[in-house]
Amino acid sequence: MLQLLGLFSFVAFVGSLVAVPWLIGRMRPDYFVTHWQRVDARHRRHPALALAIWLARNGLGFCLFVAGVAMLFLPGQGLLTILVAICLMDVPGKRRLLDKLVDNGHIQTALNWVRRKQGKAEFVFK
Repeated sequence: MLQLLGLFSFVAFVGSLVAVPWLIGRMRPDYFVTHWQRVDARHRRHPALALAIWLARNGLGFCLFVAGVAMLFLPGQGLLTILVAICLMDVPGKRRLLDKLVDNGHIQTALNWVRRKQGKAEFVFK
């Protein structure tokens, strides 16, 4: 059992080092301001596609969320992984929770640091 936990920790750590910066780099600089309008428009235009996207995003988001929670206790970037997981998922209360998390200056600094390392424009938060 301990070996399985060690393997999970290693895979989550390495996966987060690759996936989290890649996902943060793929987000639009105005994601935290305009994302809600784009999602609503997509749901109205293509309801069947919206369901498929919802299933894929929530599945990946759930996996990242579990890994992020584990990384709060194991090596890794837990808070950023949880933030990216929440950004991926479409769940009730997401907007309020994201607004609360992103209001934290440390989170903003970390997100923009990752963007700068990739040569991307910094996020606009309000």
